[in-house]
Amino acid sequence: MKHSPIAPESALSVGHDSYLTLHYRLSDLENTDYVSTFDLSPATLQMGSGQLAETLENCLIGLAAGERRVFELPAEGAFGPHNPRLIERIARSALPPEVELKVNSLIEFSSPDGAGDFAGFLRELTDSSAIFDFNHPLAGKPVRFEVLIIAIM
Repeated sequence: MKHSPIAPESALSVGHDSYLTLHYRLSDLENTDYVSTFDLSPATLQMGSGQLAETLENCLIGLAAGERRVFELPAEGAFGPHNPRLIERIARSALPPEVELKVNSLIEFSSPDGAGDFAGFLRELTDSSAIFDFNHPLAGKPVRFEVLIIAIM
């Protein structure tokens, strides 16, 4: 009977369905961090589950445990172009009264069909209405994505 050798864990690489633990940082090219786990506990995620944008997941494919990489992605290769159709004026009377409205704050909404939640940045506020931007905050911007793969399970 022939035995096949067991590959050492370091030979594992991130695949499309991997479960992994990692540190990551997402910033603009001026090094303004939007999210970083490097000073916190590492993140654990299932590839392909929507926990991380698909464009960012694609950067991880093939990386090995212990590997640290920095990716610079153009706007189109990160969160896409800024879409002006995702900016909406909403009457204040249509907004939930318990929500604190502050310009440049992120406000969460439930979809009308109850299928999920989404968020928009409050960009402008008047006595009668509010202007929300429902684009991803990094839409239309190139980004830097830094990762350190800790473990692949």
